[in-house]
Amino acid sequence: MDELVDGAGQSGRAVLGRTLRFLREKEGKSLGQLADESGYDESYLSRLESGERLSKVTVMEDLDTYYGAGDLLVSHWRVARIDAFKDKYKEFMRLEATARIMHKYTPNVPGLLQTEAFAREVLSEPQTTAEDAEAVEEQVAARLGRQLLLRKNQAPSVRFVIDELAFRRPSADAETWEGQLLHIEAVAQWPNVVVQVLPFSAGIHHLMAKGSLTLLWQKDGSAVAYTEGDSSGLLMDDPEDVLRHRLSYDRLRDLALSPSDSLAFIRDVLEEHRS
Repeated sequence: MDELVDGAGQSGRAVLGRTLRFLREKEGKSLGQLADESGYDESYLSRLESGERLSKVTVMEDLDTYYGAGDLLVSHWRVARIDAFKDKYKEFMRLEATARIMHKYTPNVPGLLQTEAFAREVLSEPQTTAEDAEAVEEQVAARLGRQLLLRKNQAPSVRFVIDELAFRRPSADAETWEGQLLHIEAVAQWPNVVVQVLPFSAGIHHLMAKGSLTLLWQKDGSAVAYTEGDSSGLLMDDPEDVLRHRLSYDRLRDLALSPSDSLAFIRDVLEEHRS
């Protein structure tokens, strides 16, 4: 089994691909046989093995079951998905994955709450080649995989403050938008999640020019602040910087609707959409 984990110097995606091929060859299966028996397209499986594609986590779950590999492939996938994000986000993602408390402000629907269809629409740009389309699918798969942290064992306590703007700019597809609203409504009722809507009536605030803000606390009490705009992100661990951004967040939280009023607001938006 050393071959499966000896990936020094390789990307997580390459290690996952090697592991997929190792398991298939160990079973004496061709790609064609695997495709027939698993239900996945042969060319798709080939790209997974070569490290050209990143699947959804459900594909790895299926293949773990197929090979009787426990959660080996899912474990490798969790590492490989980081490759779908730019290097500057990797440290933030590592900290997000281990955080015990998260406070997030976003002017748009946060990635952790996006449905697959909505995420695909958000991440899609003008595409001129098949590679462009594949790149979007990789980003969608990585974003959906990132959401697993909300439902893992010892899931973090998460509070979202979402600007009303996020609910006033619907998806181009009515069905996608309804699904997105229903998903936010459902997640807002999970015991470890709080959702608050920051209404337009709160007025101008000083985070408007900074994009989103995330505060993360680890088990040992250490904390970081992360701000992200359209094309840049800044991770801060200086206590003064973290404190300043925490105060900014607390002010927005106090201006936002209460959790119960926010849930009512989301349901009103949903009814407006349906009417």
